[in-house]
Amino acid sequence: MGEPDDQLVTSPLHAQHERLGARFAAFGGWSMPLEYAGGGVLAEHAAVRSQVGVFDVSHLGKVRVAGPGAAAFLNRCLTNDLDRVGAGQAQYTLLCREDGGVVDDLIAYRHGDDDVFLVPNASNTPAVVATLQALAPEGVQVLDQHRDLVVVAVQGPRSDEVLATAGLPVGHDYMRFVTAELAGTSLTVCRTGYTGERGYELVVPAAAAGPVWEAVLAAGEPYGIQPAGLGARDTLRTEMGYPLHGQDISAEITPVQAGLGWAVGWAKPEFLGHAALRAEKEAGPARRLRGLRARGRGIPRAGMDLVDGEDVIGTVTSGTFSPTLKTGIALALVDASIPVGSDVEVQVRHRRETFAMVKPPFVQPGVREL
Repeated sequence: MGEPDDQLVTSPLHAQHERLGARFAAFGGWSMPLEYAGGGVLAEHAAVRSQVGVFDVSHLGKVRVAGPGAAAFLNRCLTNDLDRVGAGQAQYTLLCREDGGVVDDLIAYRHGDDDVFLVPNASNTPAVVATLQALAPEGVQVLDQHRDLVVVAVQGPRSDEVLATAGLPVGHDYMRFVTAELAGTSLTVCRTGYTGERGYELVVPAAAAGPVWEAVLAAGEPYGIQPAGLGARDTLRTEMGYPLHGQDISAEITPVQAGLGWAVGWAKPEFLGHAALRAEKEAGPARRLRGLRARGRGIPRAGMDLVDGEDVIGTVTSGTFSPTLKTGIALALVDASIPVGSDVEVQVRHRRETFAMVKPPFVQPGVREL
């Protein structure tokens, strides 16, 4: 945040967003829609939960790792066990430092043993590429395709109807992907997303981004499709307890602390940071990422302290007003000795507000609905 406008990268769909009255914000070095005229965060959030929304998330990184043994190479680097998925399947995973800190979390799309497509976060893409390039064996290429491709996320309970109306394949299982054609271009239809709702992400060549975006909007019109910005994306992901790198996970916050042990292939012989993470798992982390739900009217924000008398016992890493629950919610790193179910106090400006410590998600997810 805070970069001068003339130094920000713009999406190939920037002109479409301007026509829709988008208000832009800097995110990861990109100028991206925060919200749209006639919508706003609350309306866009509600559309995704109840009907369907469409996001431009082209700021996300796109990295192709290709060559003989590409998948095996990545499996020696990334935390999750890539051998658990086959061609046409995707997997949530992390790239860690040797000390267990998180370089980034990402989705790996396995096209085959020799071809894997990675989607890291915007600002972390150079670090992911540099780390993998430095380790790649001869014959394996790590290609940064950040500017070459666009990602359009169609999210919500009516997402199947929208894509089917556009002539795209739907109904494949969660975390699977297929190739298809729309508006005269080949694209990938991935059943993935960051909202907690049933949805899809379309990976599209940048040159064809405009026609694909317009085709999706036209197909979605009968279903009340709403263009949605990164403001709603943040409230949606927080309701699901999905971590954001730089806040809920980081170089200082490990997967063990963040409750992401399920995304670590503990049975694998190696991955970057494996020794440090195994040791932390064995000893038990000193702090854990927990959910907070307001007992009163307080709205938590990142950086606020959790307090017990004069002692600081944790820190809010992500906090917002939940449009679905109509109350304040947060993710927070808390002293591991404090059990879920406890009430804790958060220093909200000049007062203390009581929150229940809970296990996310805050809202029932729909990603796996048939």
